[in-house]
Amino acid sequence: MSFFRLDGKVAVVTGAGSGIGQAIARCFAASGATVHVLELNEEAGQGTVNEITAAGGKAQVHAVNVADQAAVSTVMKNVAAAAGRLDILVNCAGIAHVGKLESTSEQDFDRVYSVNVKGTYNCMYAVIEQMKTQGGGVILNVASIASSVGIPDRFAYSMSKGAVLTMTLSVAKDYLADGIRVNCVSPARVHTPFVDGFIAKNYPGKEAEMFEKLSKTQPIGRMAKPDEVGYLALYLCSDEAGFLTGCDYPIDGGFIKLNN
Repeated sequence: MSFFRLDGKVAVVTGAGSGIGQAIARCFAASGATVHVLELNEEAGQGTVNEITAAGGKAQVHAVNVADQAAVSTVMKNVAAAAGRLDILVNCAGIAHVGKLESTSEQDFDRVYSVNVKGTYNCMYAVIEQMKTQGGGVILNVASIASSVGIPDRFAYSMSKGAVLTMTLSVAKDYLADGIRVNCVSPARVHTPFVDGFIAKNYPGKEAEMFEKLSKTQPIGRMAKPDEVGYLALYLCSDEAGFLTGCDYPIDGGFIKLNN
């Protein structure tokens, strides 16, 4: 028997040019979905599409800034018009910021909000009518452990991911009768190119030491692999997860429950 297949499904994954979004896009395509990659960096998005098509999957890139509601709306309408439906939306596009309240400028705050909060809103807003019309759909938002617990020096980021979590619960409640399931996942640290770049920039000459230190903040003793988040996303967006909505799923190596 084949489980967690997405054959015939049309999926949109934002921020799929690298990291978690890329892993989710590849996983969905390998399971039969036609994947539409929404990415600010078109070259990075095309790289994901090339990987998917080389492996025999179906994918297309759309260059878009998720903070631009008009642009997002146009892309979503075009995807739905071409395919006749839009089954899955994964909101993975996001940016980080390091700083406490006092070291977070208004510009920093607005920049994080525009992508992580408004971008998630824009994408959900742009697909909800299509999903209602076709009789259902699945939305999966990428939140964070910072949605649920205090993380040092992550004021603006935590604000944004807390909003992603609560938007998820609200939208799930409002569209139960329309057959639209809405959940979110909350990763702890995931080993992505962003993490490597962050360590190299902030801890030159101490990369290995800092990587080990950051890895051990998860009780399980390591960072997550992007594909591990991809597999969880695949399950939550598959028909086998049809009884699941309005929930947050930590994928955190025990961080939230076992770190106290």
